[in-house]
Order: sequence, then structure tokens, then C-alpha cells
Amino acid sequence: MKILQVHNAYQHAGGEEVVVAAEYDMLKQYGHTVQQWIIQNSGLDNINFITKTKIGLQSIWSHDSYKHIRQKLQEFQPDVVHVHNTVPLISPSVYTACRDAGVPVVHTLHNYKLICPGGYLYRNGSVCEDCIGKLAPYPAVEHGCYRGSCLQTALAAAGLLTNRLGSTYKSDVDIYIALTSFARKKFIAGGLPAERIAVKPNFVSAEIQPGKHQAGYVLFVGKLVEYKGIETILQAWHQLDETIPLKIVGQGPLEILLKSNLPPNVEYLGIQPRETVLNLMKDASFVVFPSEWYEGFPMTITEAFATASPVVAARLGASAEIVKEGFSGWHFTPGDAIDLARIVQKAWSNAEELQRRGKLARKQYDNCYSQDKNYEMLINIYRTAIDWQNHRQALTVF
Repeated sequence: MKILQVHNAYQHAGGEEVVVAAEYDMLKQYGHTVQQWIIQNSGLDNINFITKTKIGLQSIWSHDSYKHIRQKLQEFQPDVVHVHNTVPLISPSVYTACRDAGVPVVHTLHNYKLICPGGYLYRNGSVCEDCIGKLAPYPAVEHGCYRGSCLQTALAAAGLLTNRLGSTYKSDVDIYIALTSFARKKFIAGGLPAERIAVKPNFVSAEIQPGKHQAGYVLFVGKLVEYKGIETILQAWHQLDETIPLKIVGQGPLEILLKSNLPPNVEYLGIQPRETVLNLMKDASFVVFPSEWYEGFPMTITEAFATASPVVAARLGASAEIVKEGFSGWHFTPGDAIDLARIVQKAWSNAEELQRRGKLARKQYDNCYSQDKNYEMLINIYRTAIDWQNHRQALTVF
């Protein structure tokens, strides 16, 4: 099979770039021919107001992208085009170019941009669904949810409205991939066609062996921002017994909180290479994941499962779906430091249960998040997209 990957890369590489690269390598390993069209966002922070406005308008519909992808389709002749991100330089015109060329399109919904201009369903410290189900997502504009700018949010909202009115999202994409069943329900509520949203999680491409988990500490790995719950975890550790050590890995604007007034049993390690993080997971008693937004598909959890580490996670969105209470981890009330401290103490105090849930976490990884399992799911989605495209073409003929 010939696959063309399309992705508008972010200024700072993150989880989406990891997934694009992992799927590229996986498909190549299984003998498929894969090409990429990746546009970089680097340097966009340093442009002037007029240029930013032009790019915002281009994100609604780009004629240049339409022409470029039509040329790529003619040259490469792919069986399917897999789109990961179109914002801000590619735009939804890529979908229409594929439709006009009769090439099926698969789009992975890595975040909530198609139902929330801000992309996170999160505002002012809590989950926000104000724009779900609204044809024009005007609440986001009022609050400046995209990059804290009412103007940039208005352009993002205009893009959603324009392409909704033009049925771009409903007519020009054959299959969407939601990362969890939870996310799929949100996208259906936001207006995407239920019959064309498949669920496929992310996966861990490297072979990770289970750890021994005997070093006697709890581990947090994540970006140090408000919605990741770093403040909640620090409040919880101020309440916990000092015999429960915590190691924190990550960087971000809230790093300042970790440079003063830390509890004596908390150690901040800063940003670390992936191999170091995996080794820390293999030694940790368990991983804590206190995220306070819905998440897409947190690789931290799947990597923890791969090392046979159970996870204490907030009972919210994707986290609550992936971490199964009583099986691969524990849940606590999101944003509730007292409840988090209670669950951490409970997990820490039961070595036998930690071991049992750790083994079950690894079993969940093997059954759901390995490369072989993910390849089977992805190829089935591609075949479904091709069948759907053939069905649409047959209807057009008649």
C-alpha cells in the first residue's frame, strides 16, 4: 500500500510529531511505501501582526496547499492520505484536493481543534465544553481561547464555521481516528459523523522491558503547566508522610514552583532523555498522572504500562478510560489534592497490590498498545477508508 502522511508540525515538537514518526517507521517496517509532506511552523512567533493575520486567513483555506497536494497526489499516486494536523499553514483545502482526485483521506484527531478553537476543551483552570454543538463557536472568541488572542481565536473560529458550512469535515474526510472512546463521543457531540469515527490508540514503538520497581519512589513525568495538575500534586505531597518520595521530570512555565518551598521528599530532575525517563519508570513504585484536562492520548501512561508500572490518574476523560480502576491503577478526583494524597498513601502502603496492578498494566499494554496490535488496527482503518471512497464514487456514477 502507498500512504502519504500530511502534517503541519508545531514550533516545539511534541506528542503528535512522535506519533507521525512512529507510524511512518511502523508502516515502512511492514513493507509499505510511505511519503511525507510535513510543513514546519518554526519562526511564526517572530512575524509581524499583518503576516500573522494573513496566516490566520490561510488556515481557513489555502489555495497554495490545494495546488501542492494535487501535484503530490499526481506524482506519488497514494492509495490513502493520512492527515495529522493542518493548522495553520496547510488548511482543510488538503481534504478537498484529495476528494477531487478521488483519493481517500484519514485524519487523526490528536486534539479537540475541530470542536474547540483552543484545541483543549479547557479554560480558566477547568474543563470547558461551551463551544461543543454550536455551529459558530463564539464563546471561544469572547474568551480568546486560542493563544490568548481574541483576533487569532476569531480566525480559528471562522475556519471552523466556514468549513462546517461547506461540509468539508463531513464530506471530504473518509475516516476520522479518535484516540479514545471518550474523545469519539465528544466529536460526535460536536457534529462529526459517528459512522466514520474509528478508535485507535497511540502505541509505543520501542521494545520496553518491564522493570523491577524497587527503588522506592513515586514518579511524575509531564509538562509543567497548570492543566497537567502539577500544583495539585505539590499540594498533595505537602500533606503526605515524608516517607513517600516523589521525583518530578519535566519543564514548563510552572518550573518556578519546583525551585523553592518544595517538600523535603520531592526531587525535581528537570527535563530528561527518554531512555532516562523509562529507567526511572522501571524503578518507580508507580507513576502519578494528575492531568486536569481531557487529554488526547497520554504516552506517559502507555510507557508506564510497558514497564509494568501501575498509574494513579485523575478520574477524567482519556486518563480515566486508559487507567482502569482496580486493574492497571487507581483513580482520584481531578484537582483534589486531599483525595490524591489519600490514594497515593493507599497505593504506597500495599506492596502486593502494587505488584498485581503492575502486572495487569503490562498485560493491558501487550493487548492494546503494542506496535503489532496498532498496525493491524491502522491497516483496517485504511482499508475502510478506501472502501468508503469507492462507495462514494459508485454513488456519484449513479
